[in-house]
Amino acid sequence: MNLIQLLLPLCDNDGHPFPQSTYLQVRDELTERFGGITTYVRSPAEGVWKEGQSDAVKDEIVIYEVMARELDRGWWKAFRERLERLFRQESVVVRALPMDML
Repeated sequence: MNLIQLLLPLCDNDGHPFPQSTYLQVRDELTERFGGITTYVRSPAEGVWKEGQSDAVKDEIVIYEVMARELDRGWWKAFRERLERLFRQESVVVRALPMDML
């Protein structure tokens, strides 16, 4: 079993928030494909990173998680690229973690 996490930004690079419909679209597609989803949206997480010698960059995110028996890397790569266009980002983090059901 795999746990796939998607870290989605709340705002574009100019600080404008994305409409709720954008998140509902992603949620609905993942629910349809994987049969369920967990969303962490009430208390946005904050990502901080450095780009070269510049000041730290901050981003507020929501996290979506799905579980999948098989990890279809080709599908996830294409989906991540769609998310990058949808959210107008250079990169959207989509990560997979192997997991055991207890």
